[in-house]
Amino acid sequence: MKLGLYTAILHDRDLGPALDTIKGLGLNGAEINSGGFLPARHLPIADVLSSDVKRDEYLEEFSSRGIKLTALNCNGNPLHPDPAVGSKHGQDVFDAISIASRLGVKRVITMSGSPANQAEGLRPAWVVNPWNSVDLDSLEYQWNEVAVPYWTRVNQFAAEHDVKVGLEMHPQNVVFNPPTLLRLVEQTKATHIGAEMDPSHLFWQQIDPVAALDYLGELTYCAAAKDVRINENVKLYGVLDDRFTRIPASENPLNIGGKYTVAQWPRDSAWDFVAVGLGHNQEFWNRFVSALAKNAPDTDLAIEHEDVSLGRIEGIEVAAATLKTALGIL
Repeated sequence: MKLGLYTAILHDRDLGPALDTIKGLGLNGAEINSGGFLPARHLPIADVLSSDVKRDEYLEEFSSRGIKLTALNCNGNPLHPDPAVGSKHGQDVFDAISIASRLGVKRVITMSGSPANQAEGLRPAWVVNPWNSVDLDSLEYQWNEVAVPYWTRVNQFAAEHDVKVGLEMHPQNVVFNPPTLLRLVEQTKATHIGAEMDPSHLFWQQIDPVAALDYLGELTYCAAAKDVRINENVKLYGVLDDRFTRIPASENPLNIGGKYTVAQWPRDSAWDFVAVGLGHNQEFWNRFVSALAKNAPDTDLAIEHEDVSLGRIEGIEVAAATLKTALGIL
C-alpha cells in the first residue's frame, strides 16, 4: 500500500515542485487531477496522448523520485442535466480512462453524478428519504434512464482499457453510501466499477467506514484519507445543513463547471473537514488502515487535505504522521 497525496492542494506549484514536496514529506504516491471540477494542473494531457517520448518523460518525473502515480481523479458530475456541465464531465470520465491506460495507471476516481429528477430538468436533484411515491418516481428515472445506461457504458470502456473506476460515495450523487454503490454495480453488471473509500463523507452521514470496508470488500478500488469533526452546532442544525451562501463574484469563487461555482461554507458549521487525526483519533485510523489492508490489499491511500484551519503543508504533515503510525502497526 502506497501512502500518497491527492495533489489538488498543491495546485499552487508545478508538477516537479509538487512531487518534491511529496517526497520531502516521506510519501510515495500521487493522485493527479485529470478533469471534472478541477483542471488538470499536473497532467499535460495533449503531450501524454500525442507523444510516447513526452509520456515517458512525464512518468519519469514520478519514478525518478520513487513516487507511484496511483490514480487519476476527475471528480465531477457526469450526469449533470445542464449540458454545459454534464457533457464535459461525462466525457472527462472516458478521457481519464484512456489517459490512465496510456500511462499504465490502473485506477480512475470520480463521482457517480446527480441527474435531474425528470427528462426536461436542468438542475440536479438529490433524492433521499423517499417516503413519498413521487420521490420513488424521481429515483426510478434517475437510475433507470440516466445512471445505469451511462455507467454501463463506462464499465465496458474501462474493461476494454484494463482500468478500474472508483466512485467516491459522496452526498448529492446517486451513489452516496455502500448500499447505493453495490446497487449500481449490480444493476450495471459491472466488473470495473467499485468504490473510492473516502471516510470523510461517511463520517457525517453516521456511517462507520470500517464497517463499510467489510461490507464492500474487494469492491474498494481506491482510498482517500480525509477526516471530519462533528461540531457542537450539529445539535441544532443536524448534518443536512442548508445555510450555505453565494460567494460574491468579486471574490472570484471557484468555477466547478458551466456557470456554477462553489458556495460559502457556514461560519458556525455543524461539521467541518479536518486533517486526518483531528476528527477521529489514532485508534480509529489504525483500525481503518488495517481494514483497508485486509479487504482491499492492492489499494493505495491518498491524503486529501481540505482543513482550512491549517496551511497546505501543515495539514499534510498532520495527516501523514497519523497515517504513518497506522501503517506501522500492520
